[in-house]
Amino acid sequence: MAYAIRVHKIGGPEVLKYEKIEMPQPGPGEVLVRHTAIGLNFIDIYHRTGLYALPLPFIPGTEGAGVVESVGAKVRNLKQGDRVAYASGPGSYAEYRVMPEGRVVKIPNSISDEIAAASMVKGLTAEYLLNRTYKVKAGETILFHAIAGGVGLIACQWAKSLGATVIGTVGNEEKAQLAKKHGCDHIILYKEENFVARVKDITGGKGVPVVYDSVGKDTFMGSLDCLSPRGVMVSFGNASGPVDSFSPGILSTKGSLYLTRPSLWHYTSDDAEYAAAADSVFDMVRSGGVKISVPQRYALKDAAQAQQDLELRKTTGSTILTL
Repeated sequence: MAYAIRVHKIGGPEVLKYEKIEMPQPGPGEVLVRHTAIGLNFIDIYHRTGLYALPLPFIPGTEGAGVVESVGAKVRNLKQGDRVAYASGPGSYAEYRVMPEGRVVKIPNSISDEIAAASMVKGLTAEYLLNRTYKVKAGETILFHAIAGGVGLIACQWAKSLGATVIGTVGNEEKAQLAKKHGCDHIILYKEENFVARVKDITGGKGVPVVYDSVGKDTFMGSLDCLSPRGVMVSFGNASGPVDSFSPGILSTKGSLYLTRPSLWHYTSDDAEYAAAADSVFDMVRSGGVKISVPQRYALKDAAQAQQDLELRKTTGSTILTL
């Protein structure tokens, strides 16, 4: 037997139940991973609340790191004892998990399991946002909301390594100092300042070519107003709730804007592309271009508290569940 967090009905953090489950066994082309660290992400909350609906019951969690305990038939590139990490569909809030061989990546010797678990979903998200959804170029100024969050801190450092100037929004002074420590050039306390006015002031009225917005409802329309003509609005999350319906004509009146709602899974669905993206993340970490911050650790059985703290924005950087 093993332990896992399971969700039998959608709702608040209290629906996360720590339960015994049958020990999973790998089939052909699969490996059994014994988790040593599990990443916490906002998408876990979206699944729990039903914003992103899943069949019930389910085990939440979309990233983890650990050791290969056993391998199934036809596994060619992994063996027992290999340290691996992954970003995948729900199922990581557990002591053990079976994964397809092509969906786990080996962890470099210089990177700890905790850092790997904290960098897969968030690091891969930063990679595709900055390199593929909109390719940030040296000399550009970008706006990134929630810059002190797990994705934001990684993206801030990555964007700086590309030669960009970063404007970031935060909710309080503590997070502002954290963003500054990670290289953010211009920090806006959005609860105290009008972020649209500040962005226009910083850019001399031009606006920015791209906005990365994981906040959703509270910032969406303002984000459109921060864009320069033909700018790109990248809406990749809903921390404040889903964006209200609007007429596409707004994109025209605000400057022939582009809007995309990307998902990590569509940018990593191909195994080779997924592995290459993970290599890029690990290369950035090993080079020192991106330093992963893990200020919070919770035991797996305390996942409800961890999600509650994340939801209430009490956390900064990355958070992991330990075993």
